[in-house]
Amino acid sequence: MCQGNDPTCPHFTLHRQKLMDDLSHERRAFLKSAFVATGGAATLGAGGGLISSAAAQTTAARPASAQPAYHYLPATADTVHWGYFSKLLKPQVEINSGDFITIEALTHHSNDDAERMVEGDPGAESVFLWTKDKKGVNRRGAGPVDGPLKKGAGEGQGVHICTGPVFVREAEPGDILEVRIVDVKPRGSGNPKYAGKAFGSNAAANWGFQYKDYITEPKPREVVTIYEIDATGEKNWAKAVYNYRWTPQTDPFGIVHATIDYPGVPVDHSKVTKNFDILKNVRVPIRPHFGVIGLAPKEADYVDSIPPSYVGGNMDNWRIGKGATMYYPVAVPGALMSVGDSHASQGDSELCGTAIECSLTGTFQLIVHKKAALEHTALAGLNFPMLETQDDWVLHGFSFANYLAELGTNAQSEIYQKSSIDLAMRDAFRKTRSFLMATQGLTEDEAISLMSIAVDFGITQVVDGNWGVHAIIKKSLFAGVA
Repeated sequence: MCQGNDPTCPHFTLHRQKLMDDLSHERRAFLKSAFVATGGAATLGAGGGLISSAAAQTTAARPASAQPAYHYLPATADTVHWGYFSKLLKPQVEINSGDFITIEALTHHSNDDAERMVEGDPGAESVFLWTKDKKGVNRRGAGPVDGPLKKGAGEGQGVHICTGPVFVREAEPGDILEVRIVDVKPRGSGNPKYAGKAFGSNAAANWGFQYKDYITEPKPREVVTIYEIDATGEKNWAKAVYNYRWTPQTDPFGIVHATIDYPGVPVDHSKVTKNFDILKNVRVPIRPHFGVIGLAPKEADYVDSIPPSYVGGNMDNWRIGKGATMYYPVAVPGALMSVGDSHASQGDSELCGTAIECSLTGTFQLIVHKKAALEHTALAGLNFPMLETQDDWVLHGFSFANYLAELGTNAQSEIYQKSSIDLAMRDAFRKTRSFLMATQGLTEDEAISLMSIAVDFGITQVVDGNWGVHAIIKKSLFAGVA
């Protein structure tokens, strides 16, 4: 169904107006919230956000009287790049700082159950098209696309379907891109049999933490579980529909995939055994979020989408959802932001390798903070992705803060062998110490004491090559003593 983004629809004008009205309503509600009313980042002296109000007024290039524009970026075979980030990609849209943009994100696991997640959805059908003669999106990963291939073009060295990139006109290296997540909605099934429902897939896969530690037979194994979500928003939980063990699948080009080793392989359901008797009476609270929001790095032309890094990417933190704000250091002109790896729900660690991988649509506001205007603010010198919510600051540590620079020529392969939680914890500790000293004026001894008694460190993920630990700092710590 047209949602105001299909000019060929006979009711396009009506649908477009409804979309704009809905967005206008959401925008007004969003801008009235206390969090955003303070510029998305209130002054630190008030225990609020990350930049001073004076600095906030100098960051946007747009005149105060100008109204933000609105843009829509659908997910189609022409608007996505699969499994990699690249500074060489042609932007799908160019916007100004302060503009709003709605971006569709497709899960790369849709072909785990194409009947529920691909059929009847023109955008998804164009992306997942794969016959013996044609592939909707050929390159899937940062690997080679020519010559003898073991798995397919791109060799699955990166798996996420990323919509974009978005070019932000004012953004230059050294700036900070603020990304406000205004709204997140599930993408309903296009198949009339499943009207009003959305679906997601959870794969307990070969890269998961459990893969070599099973206690029941067969060992090892990969198991796909399909979940159902209410696309209308009336129910805030997901339920399991069925699961199946992965069996060798032959893709349309004739390559056999004994394990889940290449994204988007169509699963032949006649070759798997479905088990519908699972997780009875279990409701999984949904917390829709984007596993991947990332900017293009400068260090290489094609970068695997799996390991996160200083420009964000596959961070897999379930807190990056509606109402949250992310801050990313800009590495290339225009920032080149892409969105993907959408999730209906995920726990800290993403232990088995995936979340409930579910297609979502998000609305964002992108704001450039110029390097020259950041002096004496908490964003000055920020060189890692940082999350802000109404109540918390969340700092992200990785095994290697910038693995592309730290590990050299073979970084994109070596990162999978060299990551550890110890390294990620060390990075998170150092970032948190610096943050507390710089933004709150604490001494090192004060910062270390406060971290130990009041900051919650958690395992973000142990499945993305560059493992992650996050630190949650409550803003209420700095509200003052009555």
